Amino acid sequence: MKIRKAVICAAGWGTRFLPITRSQPKEMLPLVDKPVIQYTVEEAINSGIEQIVLVTALGKRAIEDYFDRCFELEYFLEQRRETKLLKRMRELSNLADICYIRQKEQLGLGHAILTASTVIGDEPFAVLLPDDIIESKTPALKQMMKVYEQHEGNIIGVEPISLEDTVKYGVIKPERISPRLYRVLGLVEKPKPTETPSNLGVVGRYILTPEIFDVIRVTPPGKNGEIQVTDALQLLLLKQAIYAYEFDGIRYDVGTPIGWLKATVALAMKRPDIAPELRDYLRRLL
Repeated sequence: MKIRKAVICAAGWGTRFLPITRSQPKEMLPLVDKPVIQYTVEEAINSGIEQIVLVTALGKRAIEDYFDRCFELEYFLEQRRETKLLKRMRELSNLADICYIRQKEQLGLGHAILTASTVIGDEPFAVLLPDDIIESKTPALKQMMKVYEQHEGNIIGVEPISLEDTVKYGVIKPERISPRLYRVLGLVEKPKPTETPSNLGVVGRYILTPEIFDVIRVTPPGKNGEIQVTDALQLLLLKQAIYAYEFDGIRYDVGTPIGWLKATVALAMKRPDIAPELRDYLRRLL
């Protein structure tokens, strides 16, 4: 069955970015001249997704407003004859078919995915996390969707991580099928370096079957008292095959201030209208 729908989870508190996230959703922080959330939405659309379910929470209204029409701004730009900018703003509001669901309690990623169950229905779907921005010639999700066409089942995105970073990720126990594809034999959430089953960490891209919803409902709280999708996938593994795909691309972790700063500089350095001046400025700083 074709993957038509994607869930983008944007309901977290953003505590690592306090105090700015008291009033500004973390997903609306700018990366050069676009908010973080737009990169994720564009990846989904460029991968062929037809409908996006955006899971938000209290205080995230700015996300909904961003993708809506802004008639006052459009009128202003029209009066100023800013035709190119006006065109961009109208394209933004028509970027995707997006519906919004609120996660009323921050009970973990597994619970956030579960809130979208009534919209997803009985079909496979994708999950994207805005904290992971992936730059690649072919969108990372599209790469995974091609794998799904060959191995229908659950597919999770992974990448090699350092041993000291295993405490930050879900980690898989892999069985290699091909150079970038693995059968998942087990999953562990945030293991210690001495207990990790591999160096392949799960990053924010998933293709899941609808059976995951029933599994999440019976998954007990795990690390931090939250319903972890890694724990749910471990239970699902008893019933269905799970594959892991090592995507081709550069991932930027924008979920921390230092990661966001690195991503901002890296993406800006790839902009011909910005890079020369920024490069000179950085040289002067150093």
